Amino acid sequence: MDTIIARKNKKNIYLLLAIPVFLGVAYLLYSAATHKASLTVNKNEITIKEVEQTYFEDFIVVQAKVEPLNSMLLNVVEGGSIKEIFAANGDFVTEGQPLARLYNPNTELNYMTQETSIIEQINNLDKAKLDLRNQELNMAKDLVAIDHDYQDAKNLYDLNEKLYKQEILSKNEWEKTQENFRFQKERKNIIQQSMQKEKQANRIQIGQIGQSQATMMKSLEILRGNKQNFLVTAPLSGRLTSFEPVLGKNYLAGESIGKIDVMKGYKLVAEVDEYYLSRVTKGQKGKVDFKGEEIEVEVARVIPEIKNGRFTAELNFISKKELALQQGLSFGVRLTLSEKAQTVVVPKGRFTEESGGKYVFVVNGTTAERRQVKLGRENPVYHEVLSGLKPGDRVITSTYADYKDVEVLNLE
Repeated sequence: MDTIIARKNKKNIYLLLAIPVFLGVAYLLYSAATHKASLTVNKNEITIKEVEQTYFEDFIVVQAKVEPLNSMLLNVVEGGSIKEIFAANGDFVTEGQPLARLYNPNTELNYMTQETSIIEQINNLDKAKLDLRNQELNMAKDLVAIDHDYQDAKNLYDLNEKLYKQEILSKNEWEKTQENFRFQKERKNIIQQSMQKEKQANRIQIGQIGQSQATMMKSLEILRGNKQNFLVTAPLSGRLTSFEPVLGKNYLAGESIGKIDVMKGYKLVAEVDEYYLSRVTKGQKGKVDFKGEEIEVEVARVIPEIKNGRFTAELNFISKKELALQQGLSFGVRLTLSEKAQTVVVPKGRFTEESGGKYVFVVNGTTAERRQVKLGRENPVYHEVLSGLKPGDRVITSTYADYKDVEVLNLE
């Protein structure tokens, strides 16, 4: 008799085979998702520093040069070529001392033409003034003659009046005498009034002419003074610097050929990174080391113009002590940006070049793991830690250039 054999369920077999495969794939995916990229580095090739809780002083160190407290630019007033040089760069000069002479034939010819024209105008005004005075003189002469005629007519009038009353003179002759006296009298009055008005008008004209002449004389004086501008003189006493004129070289009007430093006090001029523009203000204190002694300085002026990523700050010495300074000396100025305060800090290093201060590698035994952090202010020694680190943490502060995509460093 035949034996009945039961058929195996293929679906169950496939299911049993699929489960291990599924679990294996899931494990691989989980491992890939949770695996941290690692790199083995030599411990001697890195720098490890410890996070501290200490007093943090927000300051920067900038290089500053000594410059005189006050200086004046030496500008060419009249353009021309250098003809003579009377002083040298670095000389002490006194106010009014000749320094150089320029030559410009076209300008000098123009000056001569203007001078001739002004003198001619002054002479013409003198002639006009003389004509007015001659006119007054002629009128005075006329008035003398008219007054003489008036006196003759008056004398005749007085005589004929007596004769007429004595009936010696005819009525016709008396009327002629009266008419002539009346004419001479009115004539004299009219001429006197006319002469008075003419004199008043002439005085006004002469006054105006005098004002015009005074203006022209002043212009002539200025013009002649401008001719002296070819001679460059020291506007004040001090040390002549940046003075390097070249014989024959042409300079434009207003162009600077040097500077005079008033040797009465000094200041420091520093070039500061534009990053600190909003944090450097007038009145901030700083210190410089001068011959082993700390000297206090103070920001006197901030010039916000940015050039090549830097701005200029001027600092004055607070100390009243006489310092043996020289122009051009360079100092490292420690400029305080805020008062000391206790906080968590991490020593500075090259790690921020790649991380931007957003993460660090924290050492734990033989490994170092990447950790997100937030850094705040900085000074030449420390970064202020706002979050992510605590005192005692050990941090790699050397460059992270080779660890950009690494999560864990194996230290050996």
